[in-house]
Amino acid sequence: MTTIVTTINANGIRAAVKERSERNLGLLPWLRDTDTDYVLLQETRATEEQTFEALAPALAAGWHLCMSEAAIKGHSGVAILSRTEPDKIRRGFGSDEFDSTGRYIEADFGDLTVASLYLPKGAGDGPKRDEKFRFLDEFAAHLGKVARKRRDVVVGGDWNIAPTELDLKNANGNVKNPGFLPEERAWVAGLLESGWNDVARELAGDVAGPYSWWSWRGKAFDNDAGWRIDYQLANKRLAAKATKSYVHRAGAYDLRWSDHAPVTVEYS
Repeated sequence: MTTIVTTINANGIRAAVKERSERNLGLLPWLRDTDTDYVLLQETRATEEQTFEALAPALAAGWHLCMSEAAIKGHSGVAILSRTEPDKIRRGFGSDEFDSTGRYIEADFGDLTVASLYLPKGAGDGPKRDEKFRFLDEFAAHLGKVARKRRDVVVGGDWNIAPTELDLKNANGNVKNPGFLPEERAWVAGLLESGWNDVARELAGDVAGPYSWWSWRGKAFDNDAGWRIDYQLANKRLAAKATKSYVHRAGAYDLRWSDHAPVTVEYS
């Protein structure tokens, strides 16, 4: 049996569901047509009531929604859409500082745990950078525990870190920028050495991309000048079942209802 998991930073769920043109129909038609079993959403930037309202057509069609909103309105927010109701839901990862920021949610479905992550972007220096590294320290400890669970586990989301030079178009020009700092890449490398697998990278091999985020500025999307910052880390038990990964860069309609594209992995 194949399990399909998709992660997508919606860049505001209320904006993502809007129809902008005859070709840009928004998130809802994609949800209607997709075969995926679990959709991990980040940056919903809405209250629970607003999110349920935005996704009402999808929920009426059978999707189930669980979410964690940020205490500060209009910020962050993560959610999980699933074909069946979850057995258990855990919001946050036991952090006094970050559990109210709407950046992490886990849900159990039988012997599978799926989690949606929106990791802080940070900055080159200053308070935002310090905040990001505090998050990384605490979250790594949580992932260390989760990786050892005797069940299939996948953590997908907007990690806001391109792990290697293969994961962004202009590596040389970004070595001092948030998302490609040596310390950030070392943190991801540490996860991969401690029981996690970057399944999309393993399936793609040593090729550039495929990217999942492109700036709205200029012709970044047209020229595929992007970053691979949206990915799924699976524990060894689940990673062994990964058979296919792809980015929904284009389709029957324009998928640019976000500056990120959906990233899907199939597990058999």
